[in-house]
Amino acid sequence: MSRTALRICPLCEATCGLTLTIEGTRVTGARGDHEDVFSKGFICPKGASFAAVDSDPDRLRTPLVRRDGELHEATWEEAFDAVAAGLRPVVESHGPHSVGVVLGNPNVHTVAGALYPQVLLAGLGTRSLFTASTVDQMPKHVSSGLLFGDANAIPVPDLDHTDHLLLIGANPLESNGSLCTAPDFPGKLKALKARGGHLTVVDPRRTRTAKLADRHLAIRPGTDALLLAAMAHTLFTEDLVDLAHLAPHVRGLDELRAAMGDFTPEAVAEACDIDAPVIRALARELAAAPTAAVYARIGSCTVPHGTLASWLVDVLNVLTGNLDRPGGALFPQAATDRTPRPAGPGRGFTLGRWHSRVRQLPEAKGELPLSALAEEIDTATDGGAPVRALIAVAANPVLSAPDGDRLDKALDSLDFMVSVDPYLNETSRHAHVVLPPPPPSQSPHHDFAFNTLAVRNQVRYTRPAVPLEPGRMAESEILARLILAATGMHGADPATVDTMVIDQTLGKAVRERHSPVYGRDPRGPAAQLTGESGPERRLDLMLRLGPYGDGFGARPGGLTLARLLAHPHGIDLGPLRPRLPQPLKTVSGRIELLPEPLAGDLPRLRAALRERPAGLVLVGRRHLRSNNSWMHNVPALTGGSNRCTLHIHPEDAVRLGVRDGADVRVKGAGGEVVAPAEVTDAVRPGVVSLPHGWGHDRPGTRLGHAGTAPGVNVNQLLDGTLLDPLSGNAVLNGVPVQLAASL
Repeated sequence: MSRTALRICPLCEATCGLTLTIEGTRVTGARGDHEDVFSKGFICPKGASFAAVDSDPDRLRTPLVRRDGELHEATWEEAFDAVAAGLRPVVESHGPHSVGVVLGNPNVHTVAGALYPQVLLAGLGTRSLFTASTVDQMPKHVSSGLLFGDANAIPVPDLDHTDHLLLIGANPLESNGSLCTAPDFPGKLKALKARGGHLTVVDPRRTRTAKLADRHLAIRPGTDALLLAAMAHTLFTEDLVDLAHLAPHVRGLDELRAAMGDFTPEAVAEACDIDAPVIRALARELAAAPTAAVYARIGSCTVPHGTLASWLVDVLNVLTGNLDRPGGALFPQAATDRTPRPAGPGRGFTLGRWHSRVRQLPEAKGELPLSALAEEIDTATDGGAPVRALIAVAANPVLSAPDGDRLDKALDSLDFMVSVDPYLNETSRHAHVVLPPPPPSQSPHHDFAFNTLAVRNQVRYTRPAVPLEPGRMAESEILARLILAATGMHGADPATVDTMVIDQTLGKAVRERHSPVYGRDPRGPAAQLTGESGPERRLDLMLRLGPYGDGFGARPGGLTLARLLAHPHGIDLGPLRPRLPQPLKTVSGRIELLPEPLAGDLPRLRAALRERPAGLVLVGRRHLRSNNSWMHNVPALTGGSNRCTLHIHPEDAVRLGVRDGADVRVKGAGGEVVAPAEVTDAVRPGVVSLPHGWGHDRPGTRLGHAGTAPGVNVNQLLDGTLLDPLSGNAVLNGVPVQLAASL
């Protein structure tokens, strides 16, 4: 007999509510939850394929331990014994920084991935942290840190209420949104147009989103910051700047005006390949709209001036008075955010507190560039020990980082590697120990990260839809045991980790004057926590201390885990609201319009006014049925238009003698790949496009379906030397390539 269970989809940033159909202990179907307070029944192909993702036969079910050079199935006890025996000698012989930690994109889609990695890093004391952020959105974190004093204070467009939306380098009809959590993003854009609003898309490709737009501008890749600077210049010179309610909260307006002086529309027009009158029109329309928002994503981040582009997005929102007002760009308030502190100056945000050994690349937000991982392993210097051991959690950098071939070889040279991953993939195949988490149906779900980016304030939590299979271990216990094994506490009760975090959090909260438990004995609030597990007790703690929480009795009727469990479709906390100045944590307590690191990078942008590509440049692309490298093993999500082909404009195809469907050799600084050509005018002339996350052709993996149509690794065309200097983000778009018909 079948039954149903609710589950929040963990397969992209839209976080849609699902209703699962379950036969016994197996998920057999999924549909949208029409009562979900946030997604209201919306579902995409990924969510509809939840059952196939969940039951993929290639998912690992037991740990693997390397013996005599081969990976063999092992018990959990054997696996953690091997982790402790492999990691601790490296730490003791070479120091904590010799252990690298790599965190992949799927971490932010799980409860355990949100709660435990920071505990692991603190316990290890390592500075060798590398994450997917530096091949994605790190420029936005850095620009937010410099502008607002908090790298996680990222304003999102108020999609449900704006009159005018400018999208740059974003394709939410394929991605479902990113750094902007919005179920049914397509529906929200259609609703914008239906109420008389205006949508402009700036993208070198005519994407599905661009086809929906009132205006599509096929910009030259990598020049987004120039376009945005020229728009800011226009606002200043035409006296269109109107800070409105932001005036008391802004610092550096005159300095910004002077800094934009060289970026006239005429000066940037040729570099961007957008006419000066059009640039002026964009600025005027933005200023004239009753409400407006500028939103940019990965296409504007993974370029040489990614941090400047991310900064200028918010500069335009500030200059038009659209930051922190309904219909503009606002700061969400998640239920698990820390207790809001009183408004006032903060510590600010600092870059480069330490540097990588080899190239002396500065850290950003506690991370080193993922592009530097291979060299930090395989290159000896006088600046300390190389990375000799690696902990990879839900990460596949062999495909997601530049020059996977070099990283492939570097991983083979490690003294020890442990991978927490459900698959034996291109990266985890190098591990000495593989620890597989259970499928999503057997795990709880709460969106700690994505609710801080949501277009409406809400809170939802779903417990596991089916019990853990015999022999499985909850991801939270896997990571807790990993922490203990890595920090010299192997064999201790894994519940110790959650208890320690709860004690530390409450110990700090009772000393903070703005906390609802200020001055109390922390043992009292600790005894009130509810939940069936350590992670649930920690969620209860965060909800109670958070902005909507009951404050352990200080705010009767506020949020608790028990109240959330009583609302299985979630609790609506209302539309986004103006919050300034409370989110500001800059030293001045105001929005810093022209922080010194950004001002110092502007000469590089001025030099770009004179730069023109000599030949073809490469951009990436995403597909609605993919999420980076982790869904190509599901037959329902591959095939059709979701193929690894090289998009090339007909004019370039004729000039180069490239035929539709024929193999083309693509060469870049990091190597070359061969992919079938797909001749299409969806890309502008001079631009070719390959999708991200493919290249499933390496031996030793267990990805049966992905291996039947492996595609090619677009990041192999990169050698890892091209970075945005402020954020360390890899330059993945607008990079020069050469094409030739394959023999």
